[in-house]
Amino acid sequence: MANNIIEFRPRELAPAPEEPPARDASLGRIIGLDAARALAVFGMYYSHVGPWANESGTWKSFLMEIPHGRSSALFATLAGLSLVLIAGGSRPKTGRPMRQAVVRIAIRSVLLLALGSWLVAMGTSIVVILAYYGLFFLLALPFIKLRARTLAILAVAVGIGGPMIIQWAWSSDTSWMEAIDAKDPLAMWSGEGVTSLLVLGTYPGIAWMAYMFAGMAIGKLDLTKPAVQARLLIIGPALALLGYGGAWLIGKFLPSVDTSAMDASWKAFDEAMSKALDGQDTKNWTEEQWKAFDAEHASIYDLMPKDEGMTGTGFDWTGLVAASPHSNMPFELAGNIGVAFTLIAGLVLLLGRFAKLRFWLAPLIAVGSMSLTAYVAHIAAVWYLIDHPANGVGYETGWRMWAVFVVAMLAFALLWKRFLKRGPLEYLMHWATLPAKLVK
Repeated sequence: MANNIIEFRPRELAPAPEEPPARDASLGRIIGLDAARALAVFGMYYSHVGPWANESGTWKSFLMEIPHGRSSALFATLAGLSLVLIAGGSRPKTGRPMRQAVVRIAIRSVLLLALGSWLVAMGTSIVVILAYYGLFFLLALPFIKLRARTLAILAVAVGIGGPMIIQWAWSSDTSWMEAIDAKDPLAMWSGEGVTSLLVLGTYPGIAWMAYMFAGMAIGKLDLTKPAVQARLLIIGPALALLGYGGAWLIGKFLPSVDTSAMDASWKAFDEAMSKALDGQDTKNWTEEQWKAFDAEHASIYDLMPKDEGMTGTGFDWTGLVAASPHSNMPFELAGNIGVAFTLIAGLVLLLGRFAKLRFWLAPLIAVGSMSLTAYVAHIAAVWYLIDHPANGVGYETGWRMWAVFVVAMLAFALLWKRFLKRGPLEYLMHWATLPAKLVK
């Protein structure tokens, strides 16, 4: 008689769910990112109303040029990171929650595109970045589910390929782009259409998506983990060294550009302008007085160097190694991403570990939590105080104006946060995205 043997097999255990981050670490990530956003906003304040060095090549000029280009790049990297956090971050949403997140992002994108275009149409002297961000969000949506490694590869690919397309556009016949602009509603409304937002503008998406993809990549990581923070604090400085150091080193071996003719033109222009203005106090001149001066001395402007443009001059290979602010070339992109990674990881680490810093940096954190309000507020202030002053005499930019902008925003944000959770424009954005909850 055969024995009936029952074989017992151990039950296969499901992998244990990942433990949620500790409260301090999670709070450190939230307020660390807010502090980084505030630094980006105040850096853009500096770029728009702060002082400029009167001479180049000095330590003073170096310090004064630090925020230029890097602040907006930090903001773009944080935008990519925030985009992924809306979709779940290191634990991506699925099903209906993910579909709702996608709709929320799409609504935000359209609103930012409209708000940015409206601000430009109002006649501000600032190159507004919001419309660019709106387009960046839409371009990033198809990639929101990708892994961190894939997003990092995309950042590298765009960071190299995008600048080459920009160089090609500047050295080729762009009449077809002008034809697109002629029928583009955005271009007709604000002067910045799709071709500017993608290729020819100050923040061209074809290159700036590298910042978005880089931010999305680190958004897929668990920033509350010390190991992740440590890796970013190694990768960040390494990228900065590669970008700025690499451009400087390669530049040493490239032939210098002869600028003697342009320098002579500028010298002649400056001398003629100084002679025409000699003995006149132009500090409080109105817009009408400046127009009258320009009409009377129109010949002076003929001395300025003529910008013949780059169209038809051939592809500028040497331009690809530029790392100056807003050159939008590979080395600048790498350097700026490195600075962004370093600041983000450093602030998340510090504010996660040292509770006392949260108290001292509370005003900064408050500004970062309403970065859209803070950014739009300074555009409105510049529009009223400089671009279109009520008495026709604009205020002087410089250290004083920058300090006033910063202190005023710190005080406003801290006071507002004592009573309300979100900033004014953040509330409007939140209410506008509520229909996303209806998505099935």
